Amino acid sequence: MERMKRSLTPVDYSRGEETLAVLAKALSHPVRIRILQLLQQEACCFTGELTTLIPMAQSTISQHLKALLEAGLIQGEINPPKVRYCINREKWAEAKELFAVFFKIEGAESCDCR
Repeated sequence: MERMKRSLTPVDYSRGEETLAVLAKALSHPVRIRILQLLQQEACCFTGELTTLIPMAQSTISQHLKALLEAGLIQGEINPPKVRYCINREKWAEAKELFAVFFKIEGAESCDCR
C-alpha cells in the first residue's frame, strides 16, 4: 500500500484500489480498447502489424501498446522487428474480478441523482 499525503490526514489505498486505478488508466483510450479487442480474438499471440487493422502511425500504436504492457494487460515483445504480443490472461482475470466488484457497489442503482 502506498501512502499519499494531499492533506494533513494521510490517505491509505488498498492494493485493489491501486490496481484498479492503474487498469482504468490503461483502458482510458479508445485505441487501447480496440487493441485489446483485436488481441482477444487471437487464438495465440498476434505477430502482425496492428497498423493494418488500426489506421494510425506505428509510433502511436507503440505508445498505446506500451501503456497496456506497463499495466500488465498484455505481454510480449514490442521492439521491432520482433513484434509479438497477446492478452496476459492472468492479469485479465484479475482485472475482470476487480471491475466486477467495483461495479457491484451497493446502492448505486437506487440513487436518483440527475
